[in-house]
Amino acid sequence: MTPQVLTSIAPLRDRVAEARRTGLAVGLVPTMGALHAGHLRLIEQARLECGCVVVSIFVNPLQFDRKDDLDRYPRPLQADVAVCASSGVNIIFAPTVEEMYPEEAECTVDLGPIADHLCGRYRPGHFRGMATVVLKLLQIVQPDRAYFGEKDAQQLAVIRHLARDFNVPVSIEGVPTVRDTDGVALSSRNQGLSPEERVLARSLYRALSEAERHIAAGERDSQRVTEAAGLLLPQDDRLRLEYLEVVDPKNLQTVDRIEGPALVAGALWIGSTRLIDNLLCSPSAMSAVATPSGN
Repeated sequence: MTPQVLTSIAPLRDRVAEARRTGLAVGLVPTMGALHAGHLRLIEQARLECGCVVVSIFVNPLQFDRKDDLDRYPRPLQADVAVCASSGVNIIFAPTVEEMYPEEAECTVDLGPIADHLCGRYRPGHFRGMATVVLKLLQIVQPDRAYFGEKDAQQLAVIRHLARDFNVPVSIEGVPTVRDTDGVALSSRNQGLSPEERVLARSLYRALSEAERHIAAGERDSQRVTEAAGLLLPQDDRLRLEYLEVVDPKNLQTVDRIEGPALVAGALWIGSTRLIDNLLCSPSAMSAVATPSGN
């Protein structure tokens, strides 16, 4: 099936309305392009639940806190169209910046504490810009369901709060993280890694897995969990850990003591590429693991 590629809002709304008249549920998969297997999982889930699948491809300038990052972001539109065509996508919405923001955006979404922590602390304005464009896309497409990856846990939490607080009639669906064979979460940003840096990227998942192991074994102290996880990060000048924290999965605020399900989230710079990842962990009823001493 060849998807219809639309660059303007009006014909997109007409095409979605046509699908609705035939009784089809509409699913939206918002992306910034450079599609990979993680995006394909989102599309696959949308295809299972919706008769009309819309994939948006738009590199949103409002959510970039650094111009060089925006300029470097990959934009392989023709390859993305081919991926969508082979995945059963019905409509591709690939607007220009001028179509999405015909005038300078004066009204943006003001977010609460959920966006202040983790990535929000280090990327000022990022979540405001992301939430603004997602709200615009939800208003433009008006889907029944919208699909987002759990790899971007804070983004997903923000969007769920956004839809709830603004009474947007859409079901926000989280789709599990897709990983490479070595555990590295698939991301468009992985394209920016050299072969040597790609090997180093494994260390973030290994650190998160170590945290998960300690929590599953009964460790309740968040600091001890993150300290143990941090030991799995190699000493390398190309690596810079931005954060590694244990947070409440609902509000993403730091927890000192783990009493229930916890999200261990990390952001790691590898050269000029910033990667994020997370694991949802559950403590067992076992007593806390012993803290290693000496060597």
